[in-house]
Amino acid sequence: MNDSQLLRYSRHILLDELGIEGQQKLLASHALIIGAGGLGSPVALYLASSGVARITVIDDDRIDETNLQRQIAHKLAGVGQLKAESIAQAIAAINPDIEVVCVTSRADAALLDQLMPTVDVVLDCSDNFSTRHLINQASVKHRKPLVSGAAIRFDGQVSVYDPRRSDSPCYACVFPQTEIFIEERCASMGVFAPLVGIIGSVQAAEALKLLCHVGQPLTGRLLMLDGRYMAWNELTIPKDQNCLVCGSGHSETSKRVTT
Repeated sequence: MNDSQLLRYSRHILLDELGIEGQQKLLASHALIIGAGGLGSPVALYLASSGVARITVIDDDRIDETNLQRQIAHKLAGVGQLKAESIAQAIAAINPDIEVVCVTSRADAALLDQLMPTVDVVLDCSDNFSTRHLINQASVKHRKPLVSGAAIRFDGQVSVYDPRRSDSPCYACVFPQTEIFIEERCASMGVFAPLVGIIGSVQAAEALKLLCHVGQPLTGRLLMLDGRYMAWNELTIPKDQNCLVCGSGHSETSKRVTT
């Protein structure tokens, strides 16, 4: 680190658990963020301000005026602009040393397979189950830790799925693709503005902990927030040994396909 970096990141360096070694790990890290909206905004800003050297952002959406109630990385002057490009500008305004790669197309299996091998951590800030399952499948396939968050109305949740650990569940262990979940959208259900900031900040914290090997991540635990009462609840989520993505169910499915 140069003198400027030592000064910028001095409050991290003062932490015994992180220190210079941990900060150097951040300065050598690459994070992939899928979604540049309510969750992606605080995630991107905190990772950038913390010194994560390279951030790739995937989002094909454009800023709408209704986004400004909660998507704090975007500005009124940017209405109509691609969110990925807007968030890159917000990052540059905080920390111009960060390399930002904007991908302004929808996250599909081919794109995720292309990008995942180069990253150290993945943050799911998307807003629909189909994309979340694609991200989870790519995370398991490429053995990349996944920090997943969701927020709607006054309710939020966050967890870490780490395929590098044999005991870690994946997203499909908790929300199987074979089950039907009601897709809830902010446009129809509403969302409390600070909620996405709270959940996105927790996602950023979990990603930084994973990159620095600090503390205990939320692997195998689902943290849920009821914003009405600011009450946190935690559920232990075991690995599903028959999971179609990370368990024996995947092996059996692959075997049937190849024979």
